[in-house]
Parts: sequence; C-alpha cells; structure tokens
Amino acid sequence: MTGADHEHSEIVVLAAQWYSEQKQPPQPVVPELRKRFPLSAREACEALALANRYRILRRAHG
Repeated sequence: MTGADHEHSEIVVLAAQWYSEQKQPPQPVVPELRKRFPLSAREACEALALANRYRILRRAHG
C-alpha cells in the first residue's frame, strides 16, 4: 500500500479527524492518541499524517 491506493482503517481516520480539530494539540501526541483510540504506534503516526493532510485541505478549501 503506497500513495493514492493506501486505505486507512476507520479508527485511524477517526483519530485523524479528532486530532485535526484540536486547537491546542496534546503533547506528547502519539501516547495521547494511543490512550484515546485503540491504535498501534504505527497507526498513531498514520493518523498524524492524515490529520496534517486534513488541515492542509481545510486551509486550502476553507
């Protein structure tokens, strides 16, 4: 799975949505995501990358 064909699990998407909506994101991030959602460390990192994409798209498209 690479590039555009990569699909994220539902829980990764939910974690990304939650994180992207935080005005002041918690620190450290990965442990916080793992506490709130049943994620592996890798899935938490995927959620962070996806959250960043959500933020960029939100800024670009309002």
